[in-house]
Amino acid sequence: MSETPDTVAELKALVAELVARVQTLEELAARQHPEVSEDVLLAISAACAAFLGKRATIKQVHLRRGDTWASQGRIAVQQSHAAVHGTR
Repeated sequence: MSETPDTVAELKALVAELVARVQTLEELAARQHPEVSEDVLLAISAACAAFLGKRATIKQVHLRRGDTWASQGRIAVQQSHAAVHGTR
């Protein structure tokens, strides 16, 4: 297969386009999945150790976005108030 200057130029252009796309995807992934700081890992480890009563090893941490915990907590508080004050 003989390489013509046009073919080489096309391949270089395609490689440059792919490099730009990969860089964009890596930046997007970094924004959506930020690194967990060492301070946060230490706090999680201390909380686990206090709960379990022994030293714990953290193997994985997943950051969750959203308010599921908060909404469940609000529901529990509202239900406990409804039981005390009665429903209207």
